[in-house]
Amino acid sequence: MQFFLSLTAFASAVLAASRTTAPSGAITVGSGGTYSTVQDAIDSLSTTSTTAQSIFILAGTYTEQVTIPSRAAALTIYGYTTDTTSYTSNVVTIQHSSSLLSGAADDEATGTVINEAANTKFYNINIKNTYGKGSQAIALAAYNTEQGYYGVGLYGYQDTLLAETGNQVYGKCYIEGAVDFIFGQHARIWIDSSDLRVSAGGGAITANGRASSTDVSYYVINKSSVAASGSSTATSGTVYLGRPWSEYARVDFQNTVLSDIINSAGWEVWSSSTPNTEDVTFQEYGNTGAGASGTRASFATTLSSAVTISTILGSTYTSWVDTTYLA
Repeated sequence: MQFFLSLTAFASAVLAASRTTAPSGAITVGSGGTYSTVQDAIDSLSTTSTTAQSIFILAGTYTEQVTIPSRAAALTIYGYTTDTTSYTSNVVTIQHSSSLLSGAADDEATGTVINEAANTKFYNINIKNTYGKGSQAIALAAYNTEQGYYGVGLYGYQDTLLAETGNQVYGKCYIEGAVDFIFGQHARIWIDSSDLRVSAGGGAITANGRASSTDVSYYVINKSSVAASGSSTATSGTVYLGRPWSEYARVDFQNTVLSDIINSAGWEVWSSSTPNTEDVTFQEYGNTGAGASGTRASFATTLSSAVTISTILGSTYTSWVDTTYLA
């Protein structure tokens, strides 16, 4: 038995790899690094070169708004961490406070990180919009395809994650909010092995804005967990899996643990005057936990099998997804 326990501990140590020095070729940000801000590092990189680019961010809190413009090269941004397999050891935070009420031109402009580049990867970085309750305030605005976020923490209150266009994956992430905090119109996203945490009751987790039957948008939350955040005021039955921002909203929660904060109806209308439920696709399969039981809304569907990742991201997804962050 002692040998088995020792072997298990060794295996865990091996799996919990660290990233405390910059990968070869990466430019550095932070104390002792080449740049003091993340934006300066991004601005230093060519947008026309096709040679892969990378940035390594040293431990610290970076209070700034970051915009990543479209570029020809793949870009990977790494955060310093002693455990690459989880967000729980993240020590790099990018934070910004902005909302529509504080003067931002539009919802996207509130984003702490606005990523407009295809073929990008983020590892072990916390991204926070610290504005709080009262208005739309995005942490991450994801505006292109083949974007991957791994061991990333996203923190906000309303509209935390704007997944707007392209194919995107979120693996072993933490996503926190209270109102419509995973939303967007045209993206196909796969959230896997992640913790969705709700900071207050009375709202919905997702607000998909798919506006037509031909739009490709589809949100899938797979093998994840939904619960109240550590400081949450959400109580039993006060949170919904989603509501339809547009008439053809399409969302699936599958093989996910739902705590008792989820209302027994599961899903709610957009509003009493504009329910938007006639053509929605709100799906569940294989969910467990106290929030998985009850009589679901009449416009919800129980699937006979799980949706596959290739259905969402395409058959070639392994060419750009880091599958080590998937269940």
